[in-house]
Amino acid sequence: MTFPAHLFRPVGERIGLFVLDGLGGLPHPEQGQTELEAAHTPNMDALAGRSSLGRVQLLPPGMTPGSGPGHLSLFGIDPLELEFGRGLLEALGSDYALEAGQIAARGNFCTVDGEGLVQDRRAGRPSDEECRRLCAKVTEQVSIDGVSVELIPGKQHRFTWIITAGDLGAQVNDNDPQVTGKSALPFRGQNATSETTAAIATEWLAKAQQCLADEAIANSALLRGFSTRPHVPGFAEKYHLHAAALAVYPMYRGVARLVGMQPRDAGRGLDDQVAAVKAAIAEDFDFIFVHHKDPDTAGHSGDFAAKVAAIEAFDQAIPGFLESGLDVIAITGDHSTPTIMEEHSWHPVPLLVHSKRALPQPEATFGERACMQGDVGTIRGPELMPLLLAHANRLDKFGA
Repeated sequence: MTFPAHLFRPVGERIGLFVLDGLGGLPHPEQGQTELEAAHTPNMDALAGRSSLGRVQLLPPGMTPGSGPGHLSLFGIDPLELEFGRGLLEALGSDYALEAGQIAARGNFCTVDGEGLVQDRRAGRPSDEECRRLCAKVTEQVSIDGVSVELIPGKQHRFTWIITAGDLGAQVNDNDPQVTGKSALPFRGQNATSETTAAIATEWLAKAQQCLADEAIANSALLRGFSTRPHVPGFAEKYHLHAAALAVYPMYRGVARLVGMQPRDAGRGLDDQVAAVKAAIAEDFDFIFVHHKDPDTAGHSGDFAAKVAAIEAFDQAIPGFLESGLDVIAITGDHSTPTIMEEHSWHPVPLLVHSKRALPQPEATFGERACMQGDVGTIRGPELMPLLLAHANRLDKFGA
């Protein structure tokens, strides 16, 4: 359903959307609690008692969202109606304006053995400085006739791969096998222009492997999320919101930029983000998106204790966020990453919405099963933004 645009008001209260990446979980087989339920979160639990609770179904039941589609869903866009690869978000998040005739892909430096089998999909998570060195080395030593290839270093093992040439398509598969002990997949295009892109990627990868052959850890690369840039209505156009994004990782700045948010310096961690929220309010932003990556990282590693610790670290920052001057605070996730699965899952994510218009639930705590009993119920991802706008007094009445 398309929400009636004429109901959105140009004025109202300030909204903060806090996304704990991979927040949702499943019970630990020994203690029977999810990571969020096991975490000591006195600040979020206290806030839950003064808030509305529920869950968000980011994609249709059973469909597992990637980070890009998960965030788009939270931002009010049906991801099934806007298909593109993660490479676009990485490029935008690195302040690279992808143009017509360019293709972007998300890159991982990785480690393969002598038989070409992937041993570490993330090359041991090298430092950001090491990633910059590797990108510079490959850029200097690898070239393809008639094609401009750019590498933008990201965090740890990540980089953005951008090519410029004529008649390129983005319908190319990822070469990441998603598991260790298997060879990277061959690139294939679904049409003629995408076959051109696949051929370029194949040639580049072969040359990059030769360039990296003397490296101890990162001796190959995985590319995924091939993409061009579609048109997406911005937050100002769609919701009358002056929106800021506080995210440390480029991909999340990218998806925010795609929907018209202005990325701001988020520093390196939660303390910096508390200060950044206050600075954004001083700049008169009335919607602020804050991204916290650590729960998802621990989920992918299968480390239950580390994911609990990442949630607890966010909880400790809650008082600072509450003091910043936001009128509406929403806490949720872009997808679930249960540590027992070590990957994204299709499960709905917990949701907390705090405002003076929320229905208090004094005995409530913030956890999956408490949210299942909340007054919001389970809503679709694109329904979240209208709900937040209503809490911020930014929606007119429908009908007489």
